[in-house]
Amino acid sequence: MKRLRASCVGIALLLSSTAAIAQTPSEPALQLNEKGYFEGPAVNVLAFSNWYDGLFADAKISGIEIIQQGMRSATNGDVRLSATPGQWDAIGALVGRKVDAKAGVVETTLRYAAHDWQYVIRAERRGGTVELSIILDKPVPQALAGKAGFNLELLPSAYFHHAYMADERTGTFPIYPASAMEMRAERNAASGRSEGPGAEPLPMASGRRFVLAPEDPARRISVSSDQPIALYDGRNQAQNGWFVLRSVLPANKTGTVLQWTVKPQADPDWLRTPVIAHSQLGYAPDGPKIATVELDRNDKRRPPLKLLRLDANGAAVPVATGPVKPWGDYLRYHYLQLDFSAVKQPGLYMLEYGDVRTAPFRIAQDVYADAWHPTNDVYFPVAMDHMSVNEAYRSWHGDSHRDDARQAPLNHEHIDLYRQGPTTDTRFKPGEHIPGLNVGGWYDAGDFDIRTQSQYQVVRSLADAAERYRLDRDTVSVDQARRHVEMHVPDGKPDMVQQVAHGTLQLLAQFDAVGHAIHGIVEPDVAQYTHLGDAVNKTDGLPYDPALKPGEVRNGRSGTPDDRWAFTSKSSALNYGSIAGLAAAVRVLRGQDDALAQRALETAERVWQQEQGQAPDLFSHGNTTGGPLDAEMFAAAVELLRTTRKPVYAAKVQALWPAIEKGFGFNAQTAVAAIPYMPASYRTGMIPAVRRWQAQSVEMARANPFAVPITTGGWAGSGTVLGYALTAEALHRAFPDIVGPDALFHGMAFLTGHHPASDISFVSGVGTMSKEVAYGNNRADFSFIAGGVVPGILVIKPDFPENHEDWPYFWGQNEYVIPEGAAWIELANAANHLSKGTQ
Repeated sequence: MKRLRASCVGIALLLSSTAAIAQTPSEPALQLNEKGYFEGPAVNVLAFSNWYDGLFADAKISGIEIIQQGMRSATNGDVRLSATPGQWDAIGALVGRKVDAKAGVVETTLRYAAHDWQYVIRAERRGGTVELSIILDKPVPQALAGKAGFNLELLPSAYFHHAYMADERTGTFPIYPASAMEMRAERNAASGRSEGPGAEPLPMASGRRFVLAPEDPARRISVSSDQPIALYDGRNQAQNGWFVLRSVLPANKTGTVLQWTVKPQADPDWLRTPVIAHSQLGYAPDGPKIATVELDRNDKRRPPLKLLRLDANGAAVPVATGPVKPWGDYLRYHYLQLDFSAVKQPGLYMLEYGDVRTAPFRIAQDVYADAWHPTNDVYFPVAMDHMSVNEAYRSWHGDSHRDDARQAPLNHEHIDLYRQGPTTDTRFKPGEHIPGLNVGGWYDAGDFDIRTQSQYQVVRSLADAAERYRLDRDTVSVDQARRHVEMHVPDGKPDMVQQVAHGTLQLLAQFDAVGHAIHGIVEPDVAQYTHLGDAVNKTDGLPYDPALKPGEVRNGRSGTPDDRWAFTSKSSALNYGSIAGLAAAVRVLRGQDDALAQRALETAERVWQQEQGQAPDLFSHGNTTGGPLDAEMFAAAVELLRTTRKPVYAAKVQALWPAIEKGFGFNAQTAVAAIPYMPASYRTGMIPAVRRWQAQSVEMARANPFAVPITTGGWAGSGTVLGYALTAEALHRAFPDIVGPDALFHGMAFLTGHHPASDISFVSGVGTMSKEVAYGNNRADFSFIAGGVVPGILVIKPDFPENHEDWPYFWGQNEYVIPEGAAWIELANAANHLSKGTQ
């Protein structure tokens, strides 16, 4: 009760004051540090340290950002053109950023080119506050009057169950959006609606001074302004919207037209709780075992790091280990490490550091044996397009996209990195139905498109795993004739074979329908693209007939133009990638579905001959038109060689090797796969590249405490770690005297909890504590799909590693994609075999 009474007194004091934010003598001042952001005790204010990186538009990583007590609770402080802008709404372009460390000022210049209008956002430290000024050389353009305003977006999950004050008025942040809307003549294209009138949210509250979370110093932020501030709930417009504080810029003014004073609550006594990074899955007895403690740099406490073994009575018995060693600093934290590889006794263990104790994990010979099962049993069945998928009492989705697909419009750039060129490269006219594409394939990610590049990557990956590790697990019934899947119900056929067949059907359908591989099949508009829930409801399942009226249905056709678009501009890279996928599938399908295997092989060889006899088609856009041409051609040659053993493909592999060697790290797995079918000189010629890779790997492993590559782009790096670990495994298998197995186990540990920021497993349902709030197609339920792999740790520049378990809509941290799921199946099985001493 003492803490409750103190909190109530604090609220009462705040309610009685509407004065402008003031600095008291006892409060610590913010400093502009050497990394270019404002820093105080338990507080950081970033001023355009990050910028929209062009990856699917607004990723909530930009502008003025606030980190309090280890959580980034505010972002996108910038001039925007609506109160609650959507993901694809206009954003000012970054012109330049200047940091004056001595004066404590960061000035950022931005520009809306379409309106020939430029503005400056000046951030200046003033004691424990940051003063934000919007400075104009020219007034707000007439077209933007009343629209341009300074916005600061607040992470909803950070303010759930919290209150706010607007001058003397009070309120609480809603868990679910329920604020008022007003009708508008124009519908916001980013609203996720394609029908009905326009609507925009009205403010929840307004005033000149806001105090967010007055009852909680960990989230308390005070904002005052010389202009009115309004608080909005962006989730009325879209589920991934945020709370927004906004001041409209005054018209017909230049110079400093708006000033905000922002004061995040500092706390000189706060220390971030230590994180004990470790594998939630556990470790093999003879494998490497590293625990890494991540510490606030101001935390000078050094309690012992203990390894505890659990007995049947619940007692936690300390186990002797080597000493804890300082690793040093990485990003913003200090690290200690414990190597307990010498502990080999099977059992249940925990780690303890001061008051922090981990969840239990195993040391066991079979620790990796079933780590791939959730991905096989749940994730890939749920991802199957053109099927209804049922799990006991639960229907995951219906038979979706029976109306696939319409020819995409000419010269059209889609919001999700697809583009149609100046011709269709098919016999179909723009908007015309292309029959035969409504079969096979997987939803690419947390959305529902079929990205061909992902499809053939997955087919190759699953085929490799099935072939190498003889995966015959059968827990899923797949009935292609009925287009129906039952999870957790065996049907007498290996699941891996059925998944490979499902991907093969879509790849073949593309060649049968238009004669070449296509970029993919994707929703035509924002409203469909942002759909959440059962994909069967995205379309009516009936091919569009322009002769019918909207909503009219006749003879199995519909007047509703909701069919997905097929982007079909020719790309030789996609053709070669699909050849590789089809050729790999043949080896798994033989003896299980010989007719499909024969179709796949005939198509792969026919398209290879076509491509080899003509100049390549080099159309390229985004990440949907295949990888580098030489790499895709090399993969096709290798897979055809493995399947047919024909000398023509061996000759092509040899001829392409000099080009492949230049990008060896990206192609090493494919290069190794060819070794058994090539002359001995091929393997010998690879050795210099392998030695270079190993030297680079050793250097990279020293760059951070986790001994794997950690990326710093807008999409986090689990995929990079998977690729690195699988490359290491392939090279260890082929060159054991040069490359050891440790990199594979470091990658396994990283994916399952040994990483910065937290100790959670990035594979949902794998490990004691794993991702349970992720960006799957059920993200609106704040839920997960077992076996899905999320991107993981996103580094907010310059030094803040982040992964949210409380907000699924960070796609760069939390979105499942199918290639990573397939790679996880490979990696888990590789680790299982290596831990048992087999290859």
